[in-house]
Amino acid sequence: MHPNSPAEEAPDDVPGIRHRTVRTNGIRMHVAEAGEGPAVLLVHGFPELWYSWRHQLTALAEAGFRALAPDLRGYGRTEAPDTATGYTLRDNLADLTGMLDALGVEQAALVCHDQGATIGWAAAQIHPERFPAVAALGSPYAPRGERPLSDILRKNFPGKFNVALYFQEPGVAEAELDADPARTLRMTLHALAGEAPRGLVERWLLGTPEGSGYLEPLPDPGPPSRWCDWLTDAEFAVYVREFTRTGFTGAVRRYRAMDFDWSDLPQVGALKVEQPALLIAGDLDSAFRFTSLDALRAGVPGLREITLLPGCGHWAQQERPDEVNARLLPFLRAWAPAAQ
Repeated sequence: MHPNSPAEEAPDDVPGIRHRTVRTNGIRMHVAEAGEGPAVLLVHGFPELWYSWRHQLTALAEAGFRALAPDLRGYGRTEAPDTATGYTLRDNLADLTGMLDALGVEQAALVCHDQGATIGWAAAQIHPERFPAVAALGSPYAPRGERPLSDILRKNFPGKFNVALYFQEPGVAEAELDADPARTLRMTLHALAGEAPRGLVERWLLGTPEGSGYLEPLPDPGPPSRWCDWLTDAEFAVYVREFTRTGFTGAVRRYRAMDFDWSDLPQVGALKVEQPALLIAGDLDSAFRFTSLDALRAGVPGLREITLLPGCGHWAQQERPDEVNARLLPFLRAWAPAAQ
């Protein structure tokens, strides 16, 4: 195992957010924290950081919650195991429960996004006593497949490029993504945002031939200030600085563990989520648009609401922070009425 080397200074200057490193499940995990009160655990996705929750951390703190946003293993200032076997779902779950133990937190509501939602839905199933409420952004509950994910993708999309499959071959994705982290990040953020040209996501994720690189089908939009009003160039620089320092290896290795997860934790996707649950999704989010919500409704008896944000893409908590917060806070207050 090697640590993602600590930055010389914190990669942010967000007022009211404090940083700490805790020992959990054999690694050092970086956690951003704000506020006091009932705990809310914020779990990021790919290719992101704790920083993706900057708007929620401060809003939750002001509303009387203790908001906790870690860098997941392999990301940012949290340690990165050397092999794909160190990025299993079981390990990620143990990281989060161990982090809560280290911070003296018995229970925490979950707010999760993208790959973090995969982890969050599993956490709600495996550890319902620790996670009594779950709000997912974009990515709905998924039922257990009849076969490992790679087999399903190859069968259902023969001859087509697929991000999860492309990330399987060690060294290939890393070489492409690490070559120019700023380019990788701006092209990824733009392609999945509400501002992307209509049809781009469909062509990239559903129509690209097998053998393509990850970035090859995507336009380079330039810095965020040219195409969106929700991410400043200075905020974008936080992501660039961290991924330039760490590379993308830890991020893509999570995808290489997904077939193992299918065998290792067969109960995930077979158990129901009885806790109060909320789904918030941009109506242009690929994680929401290309899947059915039937499994969510069937597998999550605790579902309280599905909220769609018109014109919003994949990065809802950053694209529409005020709208996301306005829906999260009543949901979380219903779980923890003691919060202000």
